[in-house]
Amino acid sequence: MPAQKDLKRVVRTRMDKTGESYTAARRQVLNKKIDYAALAGMADEKVKAKTGRDWSEWTRTLDAFGAKDKPHRDVAEHVHSIGVPDWWAQTVTVGYERIRGLRAIGQRRGGSWETTKSKTIAVPVDKLFDAFANARTRKRWLGDVKLKVRSATKPKAMHITWDDQTSVDIGFFPKGEAKSYVAVAHVKLPSKADADRKKQFWSEKLDALAKLLTK
Repeated sequence: MPAQKDLKRVVRTRMDKTGESYTAARRQVLNKKIDYAALAGMADEKVKAKTGRDWSEWTRTLDAFGAKDKPHRDVAEHVHSIGVPDWWAQTVTVGYERIRGLRAIGQRRGGSWETTKSKTIAVPVDKLFDAFANARTRKRWLGDVKLKVRSATKPKAMHITWDDQTSVDIGFFPKGEAKSYVAVAHVKLPSKADADRKKQFWSEKLDALAKLLTK
């Protein structure tokens, strides 16, 4: 049987998905193993393909490290030291914190909120990066947003301060010579409602970006 706090969290997750009563959801949860992937918000197959471990394995690994009582940065650095790339080290750390009830899906450990959006576009990664880095090109798909690029490492990553002082962290990943993938994390948002609005915003803007780059 899972630990009591984990059990309650899984039961509540199932209730939200199925509409079952607490008693009915608890009965179903106890009849099967704990669903770490549902708590983390990402499929086991995906995280294992990118990091070499599924969520149950990462939970055991990070529990042994004492991650529940350590700052987010220390945990992410530990995951990276195991051989996981920076972006996925952050993903593993966030997923673990969700599993252990340190944050809700979409919420940062300190209480602020975040939203993420990604898209694969049929262009080389250099061209995708330049669409963010070049101010004139960026305006064509992002619009007249006031922002400041804090740092950029071509063609891997970019960190932006938004006009409302929230932050956007962007990762760029090649998927062959003519296809690449962008992952956007808009963080330090004040509420879940803001996170929901930003998710819709980025969904629309990345669609516009894909249309611009592939027309």
